[in-house]
Amino acid sequence: MKKLVIIPTYKEKENVQHILDAIFNLGQQYHVLVIDDNSPDGTALIVKDLQQNHPNELFLIERSGKLGLGTAYIAGFEWALSNGYDFIFEMDADFSHDPNDLERLFDACHTGGADMAVGSRYVRGGMIENWPLSRKLISKAGALYSKIITWLPVNDATSGFVCYSRKVLSAIDLRAIQFIGYAFQIEMKFVTWKLGFRIKEVPIVFRDRKFGASKMTKGIIKEGILGVLSMQLQYLFGGRRKSFK
Repeated sequence: MKKLVIIPTYKEKENVQHILDAIFNLGQQYHVLVIDDNSPDGTALIVKDLQQNHPNELFLIERSGKLGLGTAYIAGFEWALSNGYDFIFEMDADFSHDPNDLERLFDACHTGGADMAVGSRYVRGGMIENWPLSRKLISKAGALYSKIITWLPVNDATSGFVCYSRKVLSAIDLRAIQFIGYAFQIEMKFVTWKLGFRIKEVPIVFRDRKFGASKMTKGIIKEGILGVLSMQLQYLFGGRRKSFK
């Protein structure tokens, strides 16, 4: 059974070696695909050095520039499907997602009956550490807004810590996914749900990054607010169904 963790990176030199070491130290036969958007700080060079120690477990896609989170994951999903992986994970490089929780997400899909497992801050047992109250309120409001607008039965639709079974990604027309920012996370869960797959939320503790800078921008927030509304309207009136094979 093949498991792949996809990690998009941009200027993550302080984190990338540590996160990769933590994943490989789990001893659960996880492979990792890093997708680097031409980081000017040498993130990709660090990954290349580590490939010498993990030639069959660590892979790298280098892209020409900062092309967006969504397109990075789409490239990773297509690579994973082409290379025969059974379970595919999304994960950040900055330790906001605990590598030790990978196995809990895997178990939710492998033995727990889920087709998609979401590492959730907003179910019982989930929480956020080291965020100011204002950011917590914005995040919670965004999650609630997404749920109200889309009717999606997921409390943390913006979560970027996810395990997909292969059959979910195989059923989605990945090239029809519209969003490239954090609305991408909502869209993938929305399409998965509309295809009839079972989504299970697994409580996690989300910790703010210690090193590097957040990639959140006003444009990403705007995409999330307007994109979610547009996505639901398009689905309701038929134009959005092109993402479904």
